[in-house]
Amino acid sequence: MAEYLAPGVYVEETSFRAKSIEGVGTSTTGFVGLARKGPLNNATFVTSSPDFQRIFGGFYDLKLTGEGGKEVDATKEVNYLAHAVQAFFDNGGSRLYVSRVYGGDAAVTAKSAGLPASTADDKAQVRFVARFPGTAGNGRISVRLNATGTSGKVVNALPAGSLVRVQPAGGGDKFLIKNADGTFHFGTETVKPAEVEGKVEGSTLNVLTFDVSAASTPGDPPMVYEGLGFSPNHPRWAGAVLSQNPKRLADAQENLFALQVGPNVTPDQLLAALFGDLSKDPAAIDLTGGTDGSEPNSTNYKDGLAALESVEEIAIVAAPGSSAFLGADAIMQELIIHVQKPRAYRIAILEAPPGVIDKELKDSRSKIDSTYAAYYYPWVWVSNPLARPEVHNIPQEVLVPPAGFMAGIYARTDNLHGVAKAPANEPVLGALRFERDINFAEQGILNPLGINCLRFFSGRGYRVWGARTASSDPEWKYVNVRRYFLYLEHSIDNSTQWAVFENNGPALWDNIRQTVESFLYSEWKNGALLGTKPEEAYFVRCDRSTMTQNDLDNGRMVCLIGVAVLKPAEFVIFRIGQKTADAKA
Repeated sequence: MAEYLAPGVYVEETSFRAKSIEGVGTSTTGFVGLARKGPLNNATFVTSSPDFQRIFGGFYDLKLTGEGGKEVDATKEVNYLAHAVQAFFDNGGSRLYVSRVYGGDAAVTAKSAGLPASTADDKAQVRFVARFPGTAGNGRISVRLNATGTSGKVVNALPAGSLVRVQPAGGGDKFLIKNADGTFHFGTETVKPAEVEGKVEGSTLNVLTFDVSAASTPGDPPMVYEGLGFSPNHPRWAGAVLSQNPKRLADAQENLFALQVGPNVTPDQLLAALFGDLSKDPAAIDLTGGTDGSEPNSTNYKDGLAALESVEEIAIVAAPGSSAFLGADAIMQELIIHVQKPRAYRIAILEAPPGVIDKELKDSRSKIDSTYAAYYYPWVWVSNPLARPEVHNIPQEVLVPPAGFMAGIYARTDNLHGVAKAPANEPVLGALRFERDINFAEQGILNPLGINCLRFFSGRGYRVWGARTASSDPEWKYVNVRRYFLYLEHSIDNSTQWAVFENNGPALWDNIRQTVESFLYSEWKNGALLGTKPEEAYFVRCDRSTMTQNDLDNGRMVCLIGVAVLKPAEFVIFRIGQKTADAKA
């Protein structure tokens, strides 16, 4: 309460209503997996498939290395993550965070040999390197020199760091470099601005900058950087624009190559390193040595998942294609550990390995038991975006995991019906067919095991036909029940932080109770809770009946909430019998 000292009229603002709870988003998704390029173990936000391709590369297959340099199964080299991202957006997803993982030594990046003017001294080295591991970094760098004619008067107005080639009439090129203090470095001399014209009189002057065009492996357009300077004082200093750690977020995500210039390299030495004899066109610089790594393991995925932990709005997590790797079981466990962490408020979409049937499928499913995960089967055949009619060595179709489709269907269901609705009996958009056709009898075996099937129905297309969690607990049998509780818990958590350190008494308890009741009433009105009246749909208690004196003495305020959730009509039963013509109902 304000302190009043002087007589007068005081007007204050107050509130006569309980604070409100805002429902959190439930469709933001996090993917972890292999990609052709892009930052490692970093939660990168993308809003479309082209957005993903710009940062992480296109659909081209990876080139994984096996033990001892042996080839790996070609099916494992399919770019599952790129296909899953497209399936996610095609099926209704809109917000996605991607964390790229990499198997093996992350320091394996493509690099050029030391350029001609370089020496064994690291401080005098000039080289191009790929900023991220991956064969996409094995590209070709082309440089082009720009020489703009100028005069002695104009030279003085050039920005700091400018490099000017001085060609005297008698021959013997020299370089004029503008220092940060406005003076010029000319050979071994320091020249003041007023002296420049006299020093260069009778010479041809050209301001030098250069362009870099970096073309990576097929599928990615070249990156072009124009007007780069040769000196650290230049506003477009090449070492800053093509830095290993760019300051701009877009550059940090997209710039595939970096130019490493040692601190002892002078502007004219950098010019010589890149262009050599200025009378000839420079040769292209090839980058080699980058690899896509080996088959990733659970540790790689654990690091990738750790990057998603800081993004609180993520509600769905998946590792598309991970079930194809040897460490699939351990990777699934990492996903479950991730979503079951306190205050994570997430569910994991798990997928069966490709090509499994009967006992193998049951064995894979039997290794998990979590109310925070759902298991889907089988994989999906889709059109290959890389296929061309005239190219016969590229398959027209490719087999991809179901996780990307399901994450998009979760998001679509949330947006159209709300998170309380089961994400099932929904079309799988983009599917040409499923790896296996599951019939009614087969699903009768798989459904009780918590294996959610993707099935084809004549006249109704390809649909998700299951909505169970991977749990043995009957209280948490259904995906929508688990996700709805996560939504309620996260929403209440987010919107009641104001109550921390308030006086723990009846005023606070009443405010909390009214706040939660208002939120649940809105949920009931929207059809998310069972019951014909609010008293049947929920209850909220926050008083001395929910707290002991020990709770109060230890600073605990306890609010008891019960909700009647809606469960899906998994079995729709019509009972039909005969009746006589005169029989009454």
